[in-house]
Amino acid sequence: MKTLSEMKKRLQELDEEIRETKRRLPAHSVKPPVMMDLLALEDEYDLLLKQIRELTSSDSA
Repeated sequence: MKTLSEMKKRLQELDEEIRETKRRLPAHSVKPPVMMDLLALEDEYDLLLKQIRELTSSDSA
């Protein structure tokens, strides 16, 4: 299992990857592979954020 600090570091990495992917999105005619990349990154980000919140809420309980 990853430590909380490793999870937070990965969250920061994902945030940067999401921003970079959004910069690659054209204003029109978004390519499916780029959109799939973005959705996968956002899914991983959301899952990791949920895990971090669960860990921190159980630590404070």
